[in-house]
Parts: sequence; structure tokens; C-alpha cells
Amino acid sequence: MIPFFVQIKCNLGKSYQVANQLADAEIASEIYSTAGDYDLLVKFYVDQGTDIGHFVNEKVQTISGIVDTKTIITFKAF
Repeated sequence: MIPFFVQIKCNLGKSYQVANQLADAEIASEIYSTAGDYDLLVKFYVDQGTDIGHFVNEKVQTISGIVDTKTIITFKAF
């Protein structure tokens, strides 16, 4: 499994709604609310060979209430 993170900016007042939709979709490993430029930090795992760009485009960015995303691909856990 390949881990990666997505920072998500939500429409004003929609952070909890977006977090609940992500949880209901059962595609995220962990969902955190954050302060700063983005509202949520979400950890995902995908199978080896999965196109992360397509995954984010088709499964994450289509969720109602999301304004912007920033994908962070990791290399190694210490």
C-alpha cells in the first residue's frame, strides 16, 4: 500500500460536512481538522500501481464542499 496525504480547503462552514462525507466513503485512513491555509489533512492508502492523480481527481475532488486540494506524496516513514 502507498500512503499519501491531501490537504483540503473547504467552502466556509463546510469542513465537518466534507470530513463526514470522506468518512462515509471509507476511502480515507485518517482525517484531521487543521488551522492555516487548509481546513483538513487526510491520509489515504492506495494499492501499488494506483494512479494517485486519478484517485484524488475522481474520489476526493468530487466531494461536495471542497474548494481546493494539495496532494503530498511521501517517500519513507521513519
